[in-house]
Amino acid sequence: MANVIVEIHGLGNKPPRNLLERWWKLAMIEGLRANDYEVKLPKYEMVYWADILHDKPLNEFEKNEKSPYYLDEVYVKRNGFLPRENHDTRKKVIHFISKQLNRIFLNEDFSLNYSFLTDAILSNYFKDLETYYKEERTDKDAIATKTKDQIRLRLLKVLEKYRGDDIMLVAHSMGSIVAFDVLTFLATDIPIHTLVTIGSPLGLPIVVSKIAAEHRQRMNGKTFMKTPPTVLKNWYNFSDILDKVALNYELGDDFSENEHGVRPIDFLVENNYQIKGVANPHKSFGYLRTPEFAEVLNQFILSEELSLGQKLARKTNQILKTTKIQLSVQQRKVRSWFRN
Repeated sequence: MANVIVEIHGLGNKPPRNLLERWWKLAMIEGLRANDYEVKLPKYEMVYWADILHDKPLNEFEKNEKSPYYLDEVYVKRNGFLPRENHDTRKKVIHFISKQLNRIFLNEDFSLNYSFLTDAILSNYFKDLETYYKEERTDKDAIATKTKDQIRLRLLKVLEKYRGDDIMLVAHSMGSIVAFDVLTFLATDIPIHTLVTIGSPLGLPIVVSKIAAEHRQRMNGKTFMKTPPTVLKNWYNFSDILDKVALNYELGDDFSENEHGVRPIDFLVENNYQIKGVANPHKSFGYLRTPEFAEVLNQFILSEELSLGQKLARKTNQILKTTKIQLSVQQRKVRSWFRN
């Protein structure tokens, strides 16, 4: 059994899969080195689904900034340490607003009030999420399937490939919704060592209502807003207070613990991504190099090293025991030879 990192990206068009996967790797390595963790990344794989919604990926060599394929946010290392303002007041305001949003938009059974407003928000600001919940698309075999089923299948196939390993699933933005849905409804027999959500909109009323609705549909009208059942060890949720997508960052208040005693542990972090002087506190690269994420990643990597050490110790003991048995047999043969 080995440790494996499975990654799933968020909403919006992306650069090609291999490039995005390499940039995520560089961001994680940057975070580990910046915090003096002398470990190597285990095996990892990116679950890429942007091509389901977009005809071509973003192009890092596109010079026309008006082109729909212009890539304006490439991976860049952190450039210095810029001081940030104190956001204690903002935390209190956002905490209050998020609670009021839930009270206004969600009923006790998590069904949605004022759906016309939330539909307008999805249509104007979260196009990919709107498509995920509503549209059907045609695959290469000309079979019409729901977009969310196609996206979920991408993640499910990768998880099935590593079902015999310890999996750390890292999900950014809308990818955290896909991850939660797959772990809750589809991959119910694939153990997940650690779930990490970064910049997650899982706490938004519209998302909570969609999850609850699928719960009721699949579970005879019952609604359980809880940690997916196969998350065995940890669920860590990382948010920046300035990240508008993760407005309701306290997932620990929205999802109860599963039968393994796992529930979301929320961390407010500083997403320091910026390029050309413009900050983006929602960017995946910034989350992946935070000290808090680096600590979680380091502990996950060390868990494999410990298990390998234990395996080595057991193997050594087995060799010693075998050697003792062989020596004992030889000694008995020698004593028998002298007696004869």
